[in-house]
Amino acid sequence: MTAGPDRRDVAPRNALDSGVRLRLLLALAVVTPLGFATKLYAGPAEKWVATHAGGTLYVVFWCLLVAALRPGLSPRTICAAVLAITSALEFLQLWHPAPLQAIRSTWLGHALIGSVFQWSDFPYYVAGALLAAVVIRALRGSRPSSRGATS
Repeated sequence: MTAGPDRRDVAPRNALDSGVRLRLLLALAVVTPLGFATKLYAGPAEKWVATHAGGTLYVVFWCLLVAALRPGLSPRTICAAVLAITSALEFLQLWHPAPLQAIRSTWLGHALIGSVFQWSDFPYYVAGALLAAVVIRALRGSRPSSRGATS
């Protein structure tokens, strides 16, 4: 007989991945405007909302995006990688070369890469990564496990 994969297992897996991607994209459709709204919010605690709530949603956004693009990666791997990159971007805010300053001078550039280093951002990045891991697991639901597969 054939040594290849059983065709009956391929279609459900692809359908499952499509359903997971759709749920992740819908979550992105909610998180993205909320994240931008934190930058536009004017009201009580607006500085906290813009920096810390925005930072939390920033990490959640990137985790959801990576999960949608790479559904085979585990939530732990995704969230750890995004947390590491986000933390590196925070440290990058200590550096002010002209090209980065030009990007930061725009509203979108400032929203995406920030401009001021703050140690207090890190707990919110961690909170965003933890929240994203929970959301990704919930949106993926129960997946059939296959031994040796990365999930």
